[in-house]
Amino acid sequence: MPTFTNLHHVAVTVRDLQASVAFYEQVFGFEPATEIDDATLHRKLFALPGGTNLGLTQHDRGDDAGFSPFSPGLDHLGFEVENQDELEAWAQHLTARGIEHGGIVEAPYGYALSFKDPDQIALEFFVSK
Repeated sequence: MPTFTNLHHVAVTVRDLQASVAFYEQVFGFEPATEIDDATLHRKLFALPGGTNLGLTQHDRGDDAGFSPFSPGLDHLGFEVENQDELEAWAQHLTARGIEHGGIVEAPYGYALSFKDPDQIALEFFVSK
């Protein structure tokens, strides 16, 4: 069977690229590394720690149906953190920036801090037990 080495990138569609980029810059604390513009889409890529890229894409022809984790497709994006202290630091970081979150929640497999982006895409900082 062929193999692959890692998840290279995830691209999500957003309604307002400028607003989404501003949100992710506020959360991550850094700017996109790359920009792609062509006749049908505009994309900005964030180079995340660990080598994965997060692409935010605004298509010229959009669908106003909106994001739902209950529809087929993306449920949420999870960003791994090193330990519970780091997770607590992320909770404080989000709170200080006025970004609503659900607090740190324990699950059988770890601890999660959930929040949403401007398009209601579910995001999570996570540490394994």
